[in-house]
Amino acid sequence: MRAELWLLVLVLREAARALSPEPGAGQDAGRGSGWAAKGTTQGWNRRARESPGQVLEPNRTQLSQDLGGGTLAIDTLPDNGTRVVEDNHSYYVSRLYGPSEPRNRELWVDVAKANQSQVKVHRILSNTHRQASRVVLSFDFPFYGHPLRQITIATGGFIFMGDVIHRMLTATQYVAPLMANFNPGYSDNSTVAYFDNGTVFVVQWDHVYLQGREDRGSFTFQAALHQDGRIVFGYKEIPMSVLEISSSQHPVKAGLSDAFMILNPSPDVPESRRRTIFEYHRVELDPSKITSTSAVEFTPLPTCLQHRSCDACMSSDLTFNCSWCHVLQRCSSGFDRYRQEWLAYSCAQEAEGRTCADFQDEDSFSSSPDSSSSPFDGDLITTSSSLFIDSLTTEDDTKLNPYAGGDGLQNNLSPKTKGPPVHLGTIVGIVLAVFLVAAIILAGIYINGHPTSNAALFFLEHRILCKN
Repeated sequence: MRAELWLLVLVLREAARALSPEPGAGQDAGRGSGWAAKGTTQGWNRRARESPGQVLEPNRTQLSQDLGGGTLAIDTLPDNGTRVVEDNHSYYVSRLYGPSEPRNRELWVDVAKANQSQVKVHRILSNTHRQASRVVLSFDFPFYGHPLRQITIATGGFIFMGDVIHRMLTATQYVAPLMANFNPGYSDNSTVAYFDNGTVFVVQWDHVYLQGREDRGSFTFQAALHQDGRIVFGYKEIPMSVLEISSSQHPVKAGLSDAFMILNPSPDVPESRRRTIFEYHRVELDPSKITSTSAVEFTPLPTCLQHRSCDACMSSDLTFNCSWCHVLQRCSSGFDRYRQEWLAYSCAQEAEGRTCADFQDEDSFSSSPDSSSSPFDGDLITTSSSLFIDSLTTEDDTKLNPYAGGDGLQNNLSPKTKGPPVHLGTIVGIVLAVFLVAAIILAGIYINGHPTSNAALFFLEHRILCKN
């Protein structure tokens, strides 16, 4: 009897083992369908979900959503797999293509084979360190829904997308394929060139070296701004791991960022106001995934700003909380570059509990709340989520080439500093002194040319009297 019971136990154990999965299979499947976020704030929750119409398979497009908002990271999927990141604000969907995927070669713009009349090598940026220069695009580029016509190219591997230049260009409002302490002036082969054919604007940092790490080799990469709003980062030569690049002298970043400016009263001088920059969104790429012959493609998603009427705005099914501001005739979530106007015109209060029909009988334009001062007067304080950015990143001393156009023919490498204001009395005194000197010179010339004139005789007589 005991032998029969033992035999029955063995049979049941083998049956259970046959039905159970292999050890660790569940963990491996979980790793294959999801991803871990690095460098994100504690408390943010992430979940993996399938892309529409797709089944999660190895090396296939996978989608992850950041439910809490904030910094995003592309991370830990197979090197030859496409990674897609979608944040809860839905500004961009990002796809990273590894070296083995043909798509990265399709996205690379071969500037050397382009129409050379459309390619410009920036002479100043190609021969200096920590320099930036304004360039005018041939088309309006939509960045976070805002049409931009001017950008600022920096030698440090990024494009500044802001309107107001300040000492912290690297803090926010950037398109950064690889922001680091590059010095194009180290080698004659290093260049910063850009290409504009009317539908795409490409900036290429070609054979640039890291300051102090020149022995590690040169970097070649580019950023392409497409007219439809797509942004592509192409990496041709990355000779070292980006994780090894030091950020002690210059921030090291890769991704996108945008911010809005708010005008606040100055605590020191209540009657004056200062600008504060708030970064409302950032996408960060995992630096370990930036390798040679890889690429990242950012596809823009619709925002509230695209709606031009109240009905379209209020019926929007976007992930944003779109509201219509009748006085500005603008659809917005309240968090974009027009934040100052949104607050100044009390747009949030105007839209509460009102429908488009309520606005039809009202005047579309109302008086400005305070037009006596520009919304961008005062000093500049750069912050991120109401924290001073100086405590979060290294101060950058990138200088701005003060001339737009970007042809690199300018001689001035840094903006001129403004001195104290010159008063009207000082100006009048200088003008009078110039006139007096001119009169004395002209009188001397006349006397020398007319020695028998009354003026010459008068001067000679008084000269003799003075000697006696």
